Amino acid sequence: MNWFFLTLGYSGLSPKAPGTMGTLVSLPLGMLILIYFGAGTLFLATLLISVIAIKAINNYETASGIHDNQQIVIDELAGMWFALSVAPAMQISFDQVLTLDNGFLVQSLLSFVLFRYFDITKPSIIGRIDREAKGGIGVMGDDIIAGFAAGISSALLWQGWLKAATLF
Repeated sequence: MNWFFLTLGYSGLSPKAPGTMGTLVSLPLGMLILIYFGAGTLFLATLLISVIAIKAINNYETASGIHDNQQIVIDELAGMWFALSVAPAMQISFDQVLTLDNGFLVQSLLSFVLFRYFDITKPSIIGRIDREAKGGIGVMGDDIIAGFAAGISSALLWQGWLKAATLF
């Protein structure tokens, strides 16, 4: 069960880009939680999963001696879900998902792209946490901050787009 959890249903066992695969699995799950339960529930679920993941990663690292195994992608889930809880952070009905003017789909996909960008490039404090923090905090921390940065960036870009659209 622990390995199933840490690899996000074994999606982290993908031979190519396990982090991206973990994020791809996380995106629709997070969108469904937003649609049916709202941003508050998604945020709280992510906090709970993050706390459990930190403990599980600490146990894994103690047993294996391996820090930040690339197959562990529960951190991608946390980052992606934090991004979604910031932007689009809205509860809509399922039939409104493909309506582009509400911004749900655009911001969700933009959050995905920006999260992967921040997670891969690790700018500023994201990279610092990745390099300096140990154990589960180090594995989870950079993705959590990358998720918040992606969500905020996505929301700002969407609002900028809406503002620019009114000018023309």
